[in-house]
Amino acid sequence: MAKDRFQFHDYYLAEELLTEEHRLIRSSVREWVKREVSPIVEEACQTTNFPKQWIKGLAEIGAFGPYIPAEYGGGGMDQISYGIIMQELERGDSGLRSTASVQSSLVMYPIYTYGSEEQRKKYLPKLAAGEMMGCFGLTEPDHGSNPGGMITNIKDKGDHFLLNGAKMWISNAPFADIAVVWAKDEQGVVRGMVVERGMPGFTTPETHGKWSLRASATGELVFDNVKVPKENIFPNVKGLKGPLGCLNSARYGIAWGAIGAALDCYDSALRYSQERIQFGKPIGGFQLTQKKLAEMITEITKAQLLTWRLGVLKNENRATPAQISMAKRNNVNMALQIAREARQIHGGMGITGEYPIMRHMMNLESVITYEGTHDIHLLITGMDVTGFNAFE
Repeated sequence: MAKDRFQFHDYYLAEELLTEEHRLIRSSVREWVKREVSPIVEEACQTTNFPKQWIKGLAEIGAFGPYIPAEYGGGGMDQISYGIIMQELERGDSGLRSTASVQSSLVMYPIYTYGSEEQRKKYLPKLAAGEMMGCFGLTEPDHGSNPGGMITNIKDKGDHFLLNGAKMWISNAPFADIAVVWAKDEQGVVRGMVVERGMPGFTTPETHGKWSLRASATGELVFDNVKVPKENIFPNVKGLKGPLGCLNSARYGIAWGAIGAALDCYDSALRYSQERIQFGKPIGGFQLTQKKLAEMITEITKAQLLTWRLGVLKNENRATPAQISMAKRNNVNMALQIAREARQIHGGMGITGEYPIMRHMMNLESVITYEGTHDIHLLITGMDVTGFNAFE
């Protein structure tokens, strides 16, 4: 088993911007990742296996619904705490962060925000405790960046709705107990609902052959005349603002999480540069290696300050979707570039499982695409600054 030698890097002393509670949360999550995740994550990726024991651990460290009020089983924390948790989890693995991010932002958040009081009491405490796992059904085989084109639909049958359609690229789907699903009603209005495993006609085939997020379970959601009780429909939202609100929360978590992956790559590259001897001295003594490392820590530092400010705005309920898009796009691209440069510093060893670089790099190829592609987030910023919609 690999020993986790990670050391945190904070070039601008951004830690001083955090509260004591924030630091305690970060320390507890980091210790859990070092103890329970790092020793087995490489094997989990090589064997494409999601270690189910992580679910209990994630619940115990408060990674499920950390900002959901305590009365519903959540942690009652602020948004910066949520971001810190996502950063520490993704430092371990993007797939691990995805599992927690989906549970928190794409399942618990919509139930809390759009659901009835009965739905909140029925699902949220069990989701927070890890006794129940959820997934989020928005993306379809033919509708990814354009969710408004979805064809999954519900028809009113009196005492229930009949749900038909399919979703794909769904994290947690193979083992999820419930799915938060978005479908169009007979008027073409997007509605959200909770679909439970065991409902006849609801299946979740697993996606195989992935080169990315290999320690995370991905699948499809298939609905064949599924009878959804009317009490499972979200009463407090209609239209695309429902799923897009969930994505804003998830994208915010990704903006923090990507820094964790970047930090892990940088930390490994820095240490390797100090230990690897070539031409009679450590490779860290050569100018080109120093250039790579200096640019890495510069970009990480910029991202740390960007997300901290975004977290403050999120706490004040002032963060805009466009601001969140900017952070998600910038930070994931930053992490991916750092992973690639770190791989070069490691040379041939960078492609092996002895170091985390290649695993992070492959994971980030998914993260840069899901929950809004790199280019779509660029257009969101473009529309925000110009006032012109380039999507249509």
